[in-house]
Amino acid sequence: MTPVEFTVVPVETERLDRFLADQLGLSRTQAARLVADKAVTVDGKPARASRILTRGERVAVRFPEREPPRTLRPAAIPLAVVYEDEHLAIIDKPAGLVVHPAPGHWDDTLVNALVARGTTLAGGAEGRPGVVHRLDRNTSGLMVVAKTELAHRRLGAAIAGRRVRRTYAALAWGHLGESPTVIVAAVARHSQDRKRMAIDPRGRQARTDAHVVARFDVVDLLRLELHTGRTHQIRVHLEHIGHPIVGDPTYAGGGSRRVSGAARRDAEALERVTPRQALHAAALAFRHPATGEPLEFRAEWPADLRETLRLAGGTDIVAHPEPLSYLLFYNRDG
Repeated sequence: MTPVEFTVVPVETERLDRFLADQLGLSRTQAARLVADKAVTVDGKPARASRILTRGERVAVRFPEREPPRTLRPAAIPLAVVYEDEHLAIIDKPAGLVVHPAPGHWDDTLVNALVARGTTLAGGAEGRPGVVHRLDRNTSGLMVVAKTELAHRRLGAAIAGRRVRRTYAALAWGHLGESPTVIVAAVARHSQDRKRMAIDPRGRQARTDAHVVARFDVVDLLRLELHTGRTHQIRVHLEHIGHPIVGDPTYAGGGSRRVSGAARRDAEALERVTPRQALHAAALAFRHPATGEPLEFRAEWPADLRETLRLAGGTDIVAHPEPLSYLLFYNRDG
């Protein structure tokens, strides 16, 4: 099988097993097993899992022949399929749906729903067929899944090479001082709470660009462009700069309590009607992995957050059938 190759882009040094885990969506243990099985080379030579990589080095992974996958139980969960061909499918994932089976959610995930509709899935780690990238459980919006090994390899390489444009919409507390605000801060697992991520100079470098689309009384509507895809990156970065996402229970950063004076009551009302973090993957753009054709997809502001948007910005906005388009969210020159 043709190896999957990556070029080390970040300036900071990093262990080989951590690099592989991040690029391939594997656990550190799975990545280390590939290295131990002599399936990984750095600049053409075998390497240890603890090998420190530097910018410009080439990492190649030759996957062993696959064993039959663990049976995935189909689940009759409705899905909004935005686009589909023989190579890939674009899903508008609803909030509350976990992407792939994991402890506590073995049979009620996006992958189980795709199996139920007969979607062929290929590539990815064991138990995660077709998964190219992920969204948090309570983040809605666009995802691409691979239906062939070729699509999975090329899409994974495109994401690693930052050739996939992922754009998110969010309501964040307060008002950013400038637009765009470029947030560059390394993200790592929290030292005390393993379910959280945190800003940590020892972590993996991450960059998020935040553009103000609309400024309301107590919140901003932001267009967020990801340059990297660290776990919880947007949520951690916005809390870090003092503008956490409305409705985020984990990275609240003070939430509505940051708002004082006469607007405090409006902020508390906004928080009460928001069912989850007001974060939505609103646009996705990349070249087709088989044909090279440019593809671009959009997903409008989700229904479960329309009341939040109404209280934040007014009835006129949500009266429009496409509030993000109405607010010129997709105008990247804005």
